[in-house]
Amino acid sequence: MRRTAAGAAVAVLLLLLGTACGSRLPESDFENRATPAPRGSAAPIRVGVISSVTSPVGAAAFTGPRDGAKAWFDRLDARGGIGGRRVEVRLCDDGGSGVGNSACVRRLIDHDKVVALVATTALDYAGASQVSRAGVPDIGGQPIGAAYDTYPHLYGIYGSLAPRHGTPGWDGELYGGTEVYRYFKRVHGARTAAVVSYNQSASAAYARLVAKGLRAEGYRVVTEQVDFALPDFRAAAADLKAQGADLVLDALDTHGNALLCKAMDDVGARVTAKVTNVQNWTSTVPEDYKDAPHCRNALWATGASRNYEDTGDSAVREFRDATEGLPAHSQWQLEGWAAARWFTDAAKSCARTGVTRECVDAFMDRGGPYTAGGLLIPVTYERLAEPPRTRRTCLSVARWSDGRGWVTQGDMNTNCFDVPQIAYRP
Repeated sequence: MRRTAAGAAVAVLLLLLGTACGSRLPESDFENRATPAPRGSAAPIRVGVISSVTSPVGAAAFTGPRDGAKAWFDRLDARGGIGGRRVEVRLCDDGGSGVGNSACVRRLIDHDKVVALVATTALDYAGASQVSRAGVPDIGGQPIGAAYDTYPHLYGIYGSLAPRHGTPGWDGELYGGTEVYRYFKRVHGARTAAVVSYNQSASAAYARLVAKGLRAEGYRVVTEQVDFALPDFRAAAADLKAQGADLVLDALDTHGNALLCKAMDDVGARVTAKVTNVQNWTSTVPEDYKDAPHCRNALWATGASRNYEDTGDSAVREFRDATEGLPAHSQWQLEGWAAARWFTDAAKSCARTGVTRECVDAFMDRGGPYTAGGLLIPVTYERLAEPPRTRRTCLSVARWSDGRGWVTQGDMNTNCFDVPQIAYRP
């Protein structure tokens, strides 16, 4: 498994939101926004993209990977497609429910006959076992749950070392590294960390995991828990200030983070870093944190992909050029773009045999590493009989700065540490 602490944070945070809000059927019918092939051309290659667009978390929460993948395929088709064949993208909104997700899977696999799924971003990936049984490669999905560490033929954007024989991880346990905590301790001298959570089961459970990892790295840990329905963030902010916290992590949603930041500004809590995750690595920070200028400029994000602001890098510049018309940019868009590129490289390897599910899956299952032209920290897929106890893990780090946006901190391929792997149950 190659799930970093940041990746695990996204997974549990989004599960928290799903648990808090419940699930529902899609508000809109499944989408089939296919781009028709020009007359006289070869039959298009059909792929599916499942996103929880109308989930109770909100429309903007899960659309980034979809938009990035669609932008890649649009540009690819404008340049002639794959071997002269266009890529026909079938979109499906699962509504953030397990029922809707299974319906999307059946429609795309059985009716639309897609070769692969790309950039899946589902609040409840209930159809994962169906995808696996059908032998359909699912490429570059976001690991919101444990599916990508459970089933064969599923290849999440961060890789996996787990056996993937139908049980999550190793005997139901997944492992996450402590590289994020090691980074802030070693590079920025952080020693006291506050972990803020809701009094809600998933949030509290993840907060315990974060605290466990922090303690493994030698931090003094301060835990702050607020009521989910009526959170008193001001009291939590005042206490973390009194305790001298120089690092703040959380198991909160975006709205909760914004309120916590405002409370920290109100009480004068100044920290080395308020750490957020890849889902909140977006260009909307000024609006999201408009009432917290001090905390906003202490925001740090960590992940496993190159900062979407790094336009000096040619691969990032290509992504930004292709997505120039989008109203906002995000790290999840870049990762969706990388997922679509991954599928394209897999499909190009099938020139002799034809682009089939089996051929694409064989490319994906070859091991790796894969970087999407340098956009990803090298991704690998292996099947280890035993979980790793330690691992050398690298991370991408950026800090928000008003007027400059997300500023990269060091190179993601050299921000690397040998860290323990902490067990947890999804």
